[in-house]
Amino acid sequence: MSGPTVLVMAKAPVPGRAKTRLAAVTGDEVAADLAAAALLDTIEAVGAVPGARGHLALAGDLSTACRGTELVIAVEGWRVTAQRGATFAERLAAAHLDAGHGLVVQVGMDTPQLTPDLLARTLDDLAGHDACLGPAPDGGWWALARHDPAVAAPLAGVTMSTTATYDDTRAALLGAGHRVSSTTPLADVDTIEDAAEVARLAPGTRFAAAFRAWEGLS
Repeated sequence: MSGPTVLVMAKAPVPGRAKTRLAAVTGDEVAADLAAAALLDTIEAVGAVPGARGHLALAGDLSTACRGTELVIAVEGWRVTAQRGATFAERLAAAHLDAGHGLVVQVGMDTPQLTPDLLARTLDDLAGHDACLGPAPDGGWWALARHDPAVAAPLAGVTMSTTATYDDTRAALLGAGHRVSSTTPLADVDTIEDAAEVARLAPGTRFAAAFRAWEGLS
């Protein structure tokens, strides 16, 4: 039996375009480096899931990004597709269509504390349901697991990046007739406070090392 696909939604970590809320404190170059480190940590976690196939839905060009060479090497053997759609919500739904049928768990690039166990738990929590959502403390969500890409179609109508995004996404999925479970909450990195907490919780990650390096210079 083939393993799951882990679909990673990512923006190429280019200075001035990546993690702008972090950049307001750290500067553009450091924010992009932190984003690149987080993406590398995510890719590594996916690679440690037995039998998993990596699928990167990418906005931008890794070759022009911070740590670009390292990132290009890291996703060798992955399927890489361009994000498509006018809004992030539309791009999410389209990325699920591109990932196709089968066992898929979709995550972002801003949870560098992600582990293979968390991914496996999310897939376990999908059992008996059409979708499994992972809540984030800020009101969003960090993971969506499903079998049928059509399950993700309602995402296109949800406003993302608000304090009600998790609730609105769950309501949209339920409203479409899907059975929805939830899995372990996980914080994503948007602010400098988020970054400090995630670095504390996952001190062995590239992200934590990059954050400590910035702290040492600031």
